[in-house]
Amino acid sequence: MKVRHKVLIVDDELHIRRLIHAALARADYAIVEAENAREALERLREDRPDITLLDLGLPDRDGLEIVPLFKQQSDTTLIVVSARDATEEKVAALDLGADDYLTKPFDTDELLARVRVALRNRLTRDGGNLSLSVGDVTMDLIARTVTKAGKEVHLTPKEYGVLAQLARFPGRVITHNQIMREVWPHEHEHHVEYLRVLIRTLRQKLETDPQQPRIICNELGIGYRLRLGGDSLVESGEAH
Repeated sequence: MKVRHKVLIVDDELHIRRLIHAALARADYAIVEAENAREALERLREDRPDITLLDLGLPDRDGLEIVPLFKQQSDTTLIVVSARDATEEKVAALDLGADDYLTKPFDTDELLARVRVALRNRLTRDGGNLSLSVGDVTMDLIARTVTKAGKEVHLTPKEYGVLAQLARFPGRVITHNQIMREVWPHEHEHHVEYLRVLIRTLRQKLETDPQQPRIICNELGIGYRLRLGGDSLVESGEAH
């Protein structure tokens, strides 16, 4: 199963949520919804959406008040979708941390285009890659697909999450803690063994010989990196 980008819709109007939900579903996004600020912050913590579409006219709290909370508590890309069309409202939302602003009524094609741009910007910030091929394995981080010798590889969300971190910065060591904070964000204690088990599973799916990995390399006691084509193999005391 393809691992889909997740979008959080925050709007108190049911018909608006349904309209946006239908458009996102047709484009194959995973979708979660909230109808007020309290629910939105819960969904933010529990579901960790890639993109949030936020209405400002919420029943329990003004949307402008929670824009900075969203940016402080997560790395979600925040697109305000609001009927407020005054320039000062737009400027205030952007100054508080919103990444984009779309005025209601809107065209769903434009909304989807804004979401696609936001996803590309998320993946390319800090110089990260959008796609990568290592041997016969190809990763498309926009489409969230992984293929081996032209055939799609089925990954769990956690497997994909680990691989995507490595794929964005091939050749760079990503530490155990960096990976675990991203993939197991709600765990109070991060156990490296969880990661090692997941890496073994990934190697079973991607490597020609999982016992002699040539794609996902271990940096003993530090973390993992995705091997670039010209790299020499990492020599270490463990195959984890």
